[in-house]
Amino acid sequence: MCLAIPARIVELHEGSRATIDAGGIRKSIDVSLAGEDVAVGDYVVVHVGFAIGRIDPEEAERTLAMFGELARAQGAAA
Repeated sequence: MCLAIPARIVELHEGSRATIDAGGIRKSIDVSLAGEDVAVGDYVVVHVGFAIGRIDPEEAERTLAMFGELARAQGAAA
């Protein structure tokens, strides 16, 4: 099973690198698979350090909210 998470691009770097914010966690990733016109503020789907495509901001927010609910439910069950 694979998991890809939505994240917002907060910084673009030389080459094909970018910094993303995924729920408050910032990480450097490769954006070469997401297209040449990715921009700061875009939401991308990230899998193993690569942005594999762009995602609609509203869909990204819904998915992140769902992940948050799952995390809270797991915490309550522990």
